[in-house]
Amino acid sequence: MSRQEGTSGSRAKGRPEPTPAAAASNPLEEFFTRQGYAPYPFQAQAWAAFARGESGLISVATGAGKTYAAYGGPLAELAKELPSAKNATDSLRVLYITPLRAVSRDIEKALRAPVELLGLPIEVGSRTGDTVASERTRQRKRLPEVLITTPESLSLLLTRENASELFAGLRAVIVDEWHELMSTKRGIQVELGLARLRRFAPRLRTWALSATIANPERAARLIMGVGQEPSIVRAELPRPIEVDSLLPAHIERFPWSGHLGLAMLEPLLSWLDPTISTLLFTNTRSQAERWFAEIYRRRPEWAERLALHHGSIDREVREEIEARVKDGRLTMVVCTSSLDLGVDFSPVERVVQIGSPKGVARLIQRAGRSGHRPGATCRVLCLPTHALELVEIAAARQAVTRGEIEERPSVSRPLDCLVQHLVTCGLGGGFRADELFDEVRTSAAFADLSRGDFDWCLDLVTYGGTALQAYPQFHRLSIDDAGRYVVTNKRIAQIHRLNVGTIASDATITVKWASGGTIGVMEEDFIARLRPGDTFLFAGRALEFVRVRDLAAHVKPARRHTGFTAHWAGSRFPLSTALAKATRRVLDAAAHGRLDEPEVRCAALILQVQAELSRIPRSGEILVERTHTQEGHHLFVYPFEGRLVHEGLAVLVALRLGRIRKATFAISMNDYGFELLTTSDYPFHRHLTPELFAAERLYEDLLESVNLGELGLRQFREVARVAGLIMQRYPGAEKSGRQVQAGASLLWEVLTEFDGENLLLQQARREVMDRQFEESRLARTLRRLREEPLTMVELATPGPLALPLVADRLGTSLSTESLIERLAQFRASAAR
Repeated sequence: MSRQEGTSGSRAKGRPEPTPAAAASNPLEEFFTRQGYAPYPFQAQAWAAFARGESGLISVATGAGKTYAAYGGPLAELAKELPSAKNATDSLRVLYITPLRAVSRDIEKALRAPVELLGLPIEVGSRTGDTVASERTRQRKRLPEVLITTPESLSLLLTRENASELFAGLRAVIVDEWHELMSTKRGIQVELGLARLRRFAPRLRTWALSATIANPERAARLIMGVGQEPSIVRAELPRPIEVDSLLPAHIERFPWSGHLGLAMLEPLLSWLDPTISTLLFTNTRSQAERWFAEIYRRRPEWAERLALHHGSIDREVREEIEARVKDGRLTMVVCTSSLDLGVDFSPVERVVQIGSPKGVARLIQRAGRSGHRPGATCRVLCLPTHALELVEIAAARQAVTRGEIEERPSVSRPLDCLVQHLVTCGLGGGFRADELFDEVRTSAAFADLSRGDFDWCLDLVTYGGTALQAYPQFHRLSIDDAGRYVVTNKRIAQIHRLNVGTIASDATITVKWASGGTIGVMEEDFIARLRPGDTFLFAGRALEFVRVRDLAAHVKPARRHTGFTAHWAGSRFPLSTALAKATRRVLDAAAHGRLDEPEVRCAALILQVQAELSRIPRSGEILVERTHTQEGHHLFVYPFEGRLVHEGLAVLVALRLGRIRKATFAISMNDYGFELLTTSDYPFHRHLTPELFAAERLYEDLLESVNLGELGLRQFREVARVAGLIMQRYPGAEKSGRQVQAGASLLWEVLTEFDGENLLLQQARREVMDRQFEESRLARTLRRLREEPLTMVELATPGPLALPLVADRLGTSLSTESLIERLAQFRASAAR
């Protein structure tokens, strides 16, 4: 059941009971029994593992009851220690970490429910950025036995001078949504925090909660740290996923590129029922804005049942929308990944995915928002935004059926996180260098940290490192008489606490009504291009820009309709590894005449055109096409590895081909392949050899092939902010995003000139390579390109796979009608 309902077991009738030894003394068993439920076996298994002193991972499908599986063991132990309110301890015993502070109230309600029903003398509370001042004051004197918090608030608790005493009695840490945290710097923040907690509380047991992932063993070892063997609790609960689709009625008039997908608006409007609770997921905020605006414009009578939800809308508005979905007042919400996690909506019956999900795990996660209860069928309806997404949707269904889910990557040795953690520990009672070095190396992320790199970070926060010694604000730690590194400057301490965290975003500006009231936040770059009187869509409204004043963009309702949508940089998902592999498999089947899925049959005409003009890509080969047009000589390569990898491949291949024979290339890429265009008659067929795809010197060649100036600077801003070299928040003041960027630019220039080997500069460059080109995945793709044969086809005219690359480069739209016309011309010329 969902968290707010307070139950997560199965109906007792006809269900297997847990073994008495595992659950007989657990308060949650009595809690379930009183409500007519019995624990699932995996819940009892987790309780028993905790009782044996084990730590690990609970990997079960969304909505199956992971929260109570992790909570039951600590609650049973705590209940034994607190038989009555008279001898209740003041010590914090259970810490529940959630990445989403918006769901802390739901979690608190769920954890408190068995305590209140059974009359246990246990206090349950929350400590997040939303906790009111009076509650914060009370918690400074005494923390509850069970505390729900976020990674950032945990770091703030670790800055308390009495942190070691505060956490000495801690027995359990539960980390929610670990599958999302583990691949981010927030996950690193948690790993470092756990290493600190284990020193304070040697008896501590840690349990992570995760949806089904491909690498649970790796996920478990990350949360456990070095030197411990994790327990993994799994359960194959019956929760089928049905992936359906809405198909275009006339494929010959369906778009062949783009991502908005409004060509499918009318079929979706016919399918939607305002009496059935439905979440409509998009992949970008701009796409959500357009779809909401068009649905509202075509169906104004749905206004009271329809809402828009994404991360740039004001938090209070988002929370109001979530509350109205829960109680049934809202039945249709257009949303982004802002509703992928956390909030449980038991009323939701259907989910719509607009466009390809671009990842199998993402589709499963979103489908799981419907029928959010054990045993219920998850239903998701996919809408293609262009013709090739029909193949992606078919591939996604097959991958879900086969259980082919992406592995979650992890972050290794991000020194900016370590630098921040050093200051946190210096505030939290101080530390000795040797002890903290050993402690940090117990975390998986820093297991191979060298003493040289640790000392470099320590020197940076103590003396400012090589280049910043002359600036007192960078002398954050000092050594006391006992040889401990501590923070003694009160202003440095205050500024650090205001800026704790690793969440990074582009420079944003608050958007407010000119008459008062906050709407949300927008990227500064977008606002900077507006002039007074310009209109745009944001937060589901047509707005007119008035002015920027006091670090806020002031707007008023627009008097006229507009289709100009606010946009955000870098928000489109690339095709994931698992979905890319499944897409290649579906195309291979089509090449051999097997049109197994309805979406592939719908796209049969397009695939026929591709087969006649060129060739449908097959497994075990890389399709390469060459052609000549009025623009010049084109090379099209189709690895089907995702947009970011193809961008890296394109610049890399262009660089290496240019070394062999001088040429200037224009580049285009999408999720399926990339294009190189040159005006010279370049002999692609002669130089496109396996040696061209060598992985040696990959990093160096990428550095040479792209201008790292702006990319590196933007990434360095994030690294420097996490490391505390630039700050956005100060007591009573806050810098704008542009001011922060200016500070980062100056620091980048100083370090580049006077400390070129600075480890944070090197980290920023590595992160650019991984974020811009998925460097590790790119290396694997290069290996595939060397091992699989290149099948080269000479084209008379660009075909279905090539034309979207041309259209993207030229910024033009394209429908499949033009493809049919090209095929007719090709057939006519062939007949002559």
